[in-house]
Amino acid sequence: MQTRAPVVIGRDKEVIQLERALEDARHGHGRAVFLVGEAGIGKSRLARLVAGRAFDEGMRVLRGRGTTIGPMVPFRPIAEALLSLFRGGEPPDDAELGPYKPVLGRLIPEWSDHRQAGDSLVVLAEAVLRLLSVVGRKNPCVMILEDLHDADAETLAVIEYLVDNLDYQPVMVLATIRDEPGNALEVVRLAARRDAGLLLSLKPLDRNQVSRMAAACLESQDMPDEVTDRLWHDSAGNPFVVEELLHGMVSGGLLVPGAGGWHVLGQLRVEVPESLVRSIAHRTDRLGPEGRELLSVAAVLGHRFSLSVVQRVTGADDRSLLSHLHAGVAAQLVTPDEPAPDWYAFRHPLTADALLTQLNPADRASLSRRTADAIEALHPGLPGDWCPLVASLRLDAGETASGGALLAEAGRRALGSGAAGSAVSLLDRANRLLASQVDVDVRADVLESLLPALSEAGQFERAFQLADTLTELSTAGLDRFRRAALHTRLARVAYLAGRWTDGSTQISTARTLLGPDAGEEHTAEVDVISAFLALNTPSPDRIASAGVLARRAADAADRAGLPVVCCEAWQLLGVIAREQDLDEANRCFDRARQLAEEHNLPIQRIYALVRVAGNDWLRNGTTTGLERAHEEALRVGAITVAYNVDAIVALQSVLCGDYVLAGQQIDACLEATNRLQLGGLTRYLLMTKAAWAAHQGKRHEMEEAVTAFLAGARGGLPELPLCFGLARAFCALLEENRDLAESELAKALSYEAENPTTFHLSGRHGLHLLLSVLAGRAGWPHHEEIVASSPSGMRWNRHFALLAHAVLLGRDGRLTEADAAVAAAQEVASSYPMARYLGLRLIASAAHSDGWGSPVAWLRAAEEHFHQAQVGAVASACRGLLRQVGVPVQQRRSGTEQVPAPLRASGVTAREYEVFVLLAERMGNKAIATRLHISPRTVEKHVASLIAKTGTPDREALSTYAASPL
Repeated sequence: MQTRAPVVIGRDKEVIQLERALEDARHGHGRAVFLVGEAGIGKSRLARLVAGRAFDEGMRVLRGRGTTIGPMVPFRPIAEALLSLFRGGEPPDDAELGPYKPVLGRLIPEWSDHRQAGDSLVVLAEAVLRLLSVVGRKNPCVMILEDLHDADAETLAVIEYLVDNLDYQPVMVLATIRDEPGNALEVVRLAARRDAGLLLSLKPLDRNQVSRMAAACLESQDMPDEVTDRLWHDSAGNPFVVEELLHGMVSGGLLVPGAGGWHVLGQLRVEVPESLVRSIAHRTDRLGPEGRELLSVAAVLGHRFSLSVVQRVTGADDRSLLSHLHAGVAAQLVTPDEPAPDWYAFRHPLTADALLTQLNPADRASLSRRTADAIEALHPGLPGDWCPLVASLRLDAGETASGGALLAEAGRRALGSGAAGSAVSLLDRANRLLASQVDVDVRADVLESLLPALSEAGQFERAFQLADTLTELSTAGLDRFRRAALHTRLARVAYLAGRWTDGSTQISTARTLLGPDAGEEHTAEVDVISAFLALNTPSPDRIASAGVLARRAADAADRAGLPVVCCEAWQLLGVIAREQDLDEANRCFDRARQLAEEHNLPIQRIYALVRVAGNDWLRNGTTTGLERAHEEALRVGAITVAYNVDAIVALQSVLCGDYVLAGQQIDACLEATNRLQLGGLTRYLLMTKAAWAAHQGKRHEMEEAVTAFLAGARGGLPELPLCFGLARAFCALLEENRDLAESELAKALSYEAENPTTFHLSGRHGLHLLLSVLAGRAGWPHHEEIVASSPSGMRWNRHFALLAHAVLLGRDGRLTEADAAVAAAQEVASSYPMARYLGLRLIASAAHSDGWGSPVAWLRAAEEHFHQAQVGAVASACRGLLRQVGVPVQQRRSGTEQVPAPLRASGVTAREYEVFVLLAERMGNKAIATRLHISPRTVEKHVASLIAKTGTPDREALSTYAASPL
């Protein structure tokens, strides 16, 4: 007899709201809905209702569920939901997902790619959002995630991200959560509080609704009052318990159908839950000993269970297995599970819990041990979810050592897949379980994974608290090399946390433990971490110290066969080498790339490619190599590296004066890096935004960007000199405040002197040199010293260095060489219009005073550029300088913008241009005067001025020139 309600009772308001959310998703306005309530209250019923309605409307339905027994498995609910894309319909193709497809390989085995780079949780969440968006464009979809109270921290983080970004997506997310205190409930409540999702709290049914539900279950018009009273009293309005009690009444012969409906036979006595456990026990007893054993094994496995494992444990043959399974389905205890034909699930999580309570501790331990043995036999190596499940079974069996070791292995796997939160939970539990174990090496293995997991999760304080555990291991006799390795791991945590002093202390301890006789396999990692710490610890010699350590680490790692350490060291050496020789820097990066390719280290290879391309950009001002590296990063799903390139390209757009494009690039990239929590890149972009505003003379916007840069700073500030020299100094020059510009450059140089930087566009090798030469503070010796360094050869710096060279040559009377130097500077600055014309404005006075070059032409060209750029201070200064040298200056009157650029550069006014246009028609002075309503004498003056300004020999040539295309 069916005792399940065929319709949803007592949830009319909730159904309306759910249908409204479905409708919104179908029209591209996605949202999240959370069904919250106690176990059995009807969350899954409403979820099934939504799935049915969505299916009827042609929507895609994706389903996943949190685990309920055993350790949490990272991302399981989301992975289950996404896997349904491969069971029904065609999955999206590569072009639609682009670089996010490799990232999704962490959730979808069919898309797994060993080349993919590890990215943050936010990157993975963005990838899931992109996938849902792509799927939804073809068919709006519903993602149903049940039992999120049992979900891992990573799943909750992804869901929180999805909830906040569903606007304008054809996607509805429906989640069910028990109303028990925990992370899941907190995430849901916060989302509802900020109006990012709809929280529907399901309350118990009232007496009338319980009566209607019971009548619906039994396909009757009404229920005897005695039955309704008993159901209402014993169920407390919980629909699942109502069904369980009703099933017990019918199957026990207490409630029977008759001519006038259902009747109670005798006294209505049904066990109340507690009753749930007894009800389940009663129903399992009907299945016989073998059936009961089958379901007990299944309960040990969890809410979902594999038939192959159950068969291995019970030893049942196929016929017997299926017979008992069908009996369980008929008893409404289990149901086929959709993801795979070999899998079944209990109809409700409470069923598995109730079955486990029937086992005494000894029986449960024995059953757990047998089940763990079966899984290990069927699935060697325990791939995927099997590892944490078997760990839980071993612990239930009392096998602490093996269970703890498996928890540690599951934690290492979670860390490798980017699930730092789950890794911390698993490894921390393993560490506590193994604390009493004699084998200190096993504990050390756990700590070696737990420390980086804590740093990845941002739990730096907890990591440092483990320093006491290192002391305990030392007392327990742990080998000094293992202890040194742990202190080195803790030093890496300190480096990531920006705690340079703590990191140095750990490195010092590690070196003491290693002693002078330690092999290079132990010292290489110590040296490379020391190099990173040295580079980020404020000190005048930090770059030199980091270089020595990195070189030593590279050599040692190469001999010891440590490719990751070797790559890290060569990358750092390349960054340091930029100061002296870009070619040497490229050789370092190429070495890192070769190592990465030999040892299949995709992220190291991509970084090497980007850095070589970055050097080419600095030297030649071209972004071709960066674009190729960007494509390669996207190909393997290295999204963080791709945004790194985007940030460099945005700065190139600023330097090239394409401010509209640069603004779009900066804003788009900032939005992504903020969302993905890429702090270092965000800081670089804020510096770029400050330069973008400064190069347009927008001081207020520049200062806002600098303030945001400083507010978000943490640890060292390698981009700070650029904020002074590439932003504020240029803004001051565009305000014609040279004293302020030199003050800002002095700050940049002072900061670099105290903390040498690996960024080289802050002015020391270019703009500062030019201003110092113009002010008479620097001569040939200083010039030669600066241009001998590698950064002065970078294209942006080279332009200003060449101008400084020209000024010194002109000052010495070497006029031809000075002109050649200016011409070379103009060629170098051809891609940088603002810098090009600013440079001409800066050297014009010196050229006029020393009698070399073409200062008038330079000032006219600069005046024209800055007038068009609406940088009034510089344009006005150029006009003032022209007047000082006795050159007529055009009036900036209405219509000037209509004069073609070549004529404007020659000083042709708007009125003169009107005459010029009419000369193309070979008109005489009188005719032109009549047309323009001016006197013939005025026309004659304009013609004479045009002949002089255009350099034509006579009126005939001027008319021919006017008739030719400009």
